[in-house]
Formats: sequence, structure tokens, C-alpha cells
Amino acid sequence: MAGSSYGTLFKISTFGESHGEAIGGVIDGVPANFQLDLAAIQNELNRRKPGQSELTTPRSEMDQVQFLSGIFEGKTTGTPIGFIIPNTNVKSADYDHLKNVFRPSHADFTYQNKYGHRDYRGGGRSSARETACRVVAGAIAKQLLQSIGIQFSTYVSQVGTIAMNNKAFYSPSEIEETPVRCPDKALAGQMIARIEEIKQLGDSIGGTVQCVIMGVPVGLGEPVFDKLHAELGKAMLSINAVKGFEIGSGFSSLGMIGSEHNDVFLANGQTKTNFSGGIQGGISNGMPIDFRVAFKPVATVMQTQETIDSSGNSVQLEGKGRHDACVLPRAVPIVEAMAAIVILDFYLRQKTTQL
Repeated sequence: MAGSSYGTLFKISTFGESHGEAIGGVIDGVPANFQLDLAAIQNELNRRKPGQSELTTPRSEMDQVQFLSGIFEGKTTGTPIGFIIPNTNVKSADYDHLKNVFRPSHADFTYQNKYGHRDYRGGGRSSARETACRVVAGAIAKQLLQSIGIQFSTYVSQVGTIAMNNKAFYSPSEIEETPVRCPDKALAGQMIARIEEIKQLGDSIGGTVQCVIMGVPVGLGEPVFDKLHAELGKAMLSINAVKGFEIGSGFSSLGMIGSEHNDVFLANGQTKTNFSGGIQGGISNGMPIDFRVAFKPVATVMQTQETIDSSGNSVQLEGKGRHDACVLPRAVPIVEAMAAIVILDFYLRQKTTQL
């Protein structure tokens, strides 16, 4: 299916459906002879998998990755890395009532009209379950980037109207200290209470994920159409339920004037401020890259809603199945994975720019 691959030199192609036998992918462009930490890759999947806390969907998947190629004796061979993640906890009967019904704000209607035939079980190919494959590729990319000093800090910065007012670099231990993955403990408690309240109502709630990337060298990004922030935006907007992306000052820059917003250079090439978010002219400038991703409230709610069936008849749709009331905690490793994929791809591309 077109649209199932991402990247230029470092490239991930994914396959599979939510309730099929397995999901999986092929990763191209991984340099040879790199020692991979396979346990760390699995840990990233564990951070994304369902059933990890009371805040997430009760679907219980092990999400155990099985590598098929491209790795020998723990090292990359330079050939394509193939992998699968078996689906072990499917309950397809939960979706029988959706066979001829279009759920509000889901991809059912658009997939049916585009392809004329769709897998309605759990959303099929449009399910966020596909993002587990991106996490595998992103985990490998992160290890390669960490070996050259690039570090990621990704966390929940807002749930509903409960929001952090800074975008600092936090350690993994600080982020993982609460199930909502917000490093501000006081706000984390409020976020958890709000998600639990919404869950009891059979509803859903959205928020934002903040990502800060340190150690990115100057020069990553290409002119005009392949600007670094444009590719980061595309990568983030390809994630299920994402409705917005802003980098650096983002929309807050609308309330500033140019003399306030300009990042003045210091003698060492750094800047006094970082309203640019680490990217100028579409190219990294050596400052921390920071961006924020907005996630909508998930479309599935445990309430009765009006919709239509495949014949255009009005029907009452009852919420069933196993779903997240808030995707934010599980979205953190997905956002980080896609950011790592983008940064590594541009890092490898930059290696071809100068002799």
C-alpha cells in the first residue's frame, strides 16, 4: 500500500493490521557493525504497549519484537533489518457491530471510500497499533544517535487544560516516574486524576507531548522542500490522533515583534534565545531542537453516538471494545521514535553533502 514507507537513507516500511496475525516492518540504511542493545529496543516497545497502567487500554499485548534479518551476533550487518510483532490478544468479535458502520472521527468512512474494502477489526491498517513498528525503528535510530552525543527528552506537557509552563530537558528517570509521563509531579497528579475522571464518564481527553533534542550538530536539513522542521512536522502529523505541530516559539510568536523574537548570536555561534527551536532556514543551528505535538481526544468513546451505516442510514452507535481514554502516555515513545528517525535520516544525508 502506498504511503507505508518513510525516510530517504534511513527508511522504515511497515505492514500489518490491528487484528491480523502480526505487524512488522523492514528498516533500510542502518550502518553495519553497530552493536545493538536489543533489550533497550524492547523497553521502548514496553513504554508504548497497551495495558501498561490503569491509564491505558486494557488490551494486553506483549509486543515482543522478533528480528528476522540484518542482525547477527548482536551487530547490524548493513542489510535490511526485518522484524515482526505478533498480535496475541485480539478480540475481533468486539468489532462485529462496526462491519457496516462508520465511527465518528475515525478512518472507517475514508478507507471504505478510498479502497472499496476495509478491515474493520480495530481499525485495521488505520489503527495506532501500526506505530509499534515505528518505535522499533526509532529505538535503533536513537541508539545510533546516542553514540554521537544526540539525546532526547520527550514527555507529556499538557492534558486538557492542565499544562506545564516550561520546556526543559528532563532525564528518562524523571519522565518515567509517573504513569502519565509528565516530569512535573504536582501536575502529573492532576493529569492522572483528570484522565481517570474522563474515563469514568466514558469519554476521552487530549493534550500535548513536548520533545527536546540536545546535541544535534549544525547543518542537518535541506533547502526549500526538505527543511528539517518541515520533515519533523510531517513525521509528527503522520501519527494517529495528532492535530497540531509547533516548533520553538510556535504560535506564541504572534504576540511578539521582530526585535523581541530574533535569536541574537553569541561569539561561540550559539544564540541568546532559542525562539527558532534549534532550526533556522530549515537547517539545524546547533541549539536544542524543541517542538510540541498536539493530540486530539481519541475518537472512540464509551457512549452512544449518532452516525451512519454504509447505506447512508442514520444509526445509533454504542461504544464497545478496549480503548485509551487518553493517548498521551503511550504517545511519548512514538513521538520520540519519529523524531529519532528524522534526525538520523538527515544526519546520514548530511554525510553525503561535503567531502
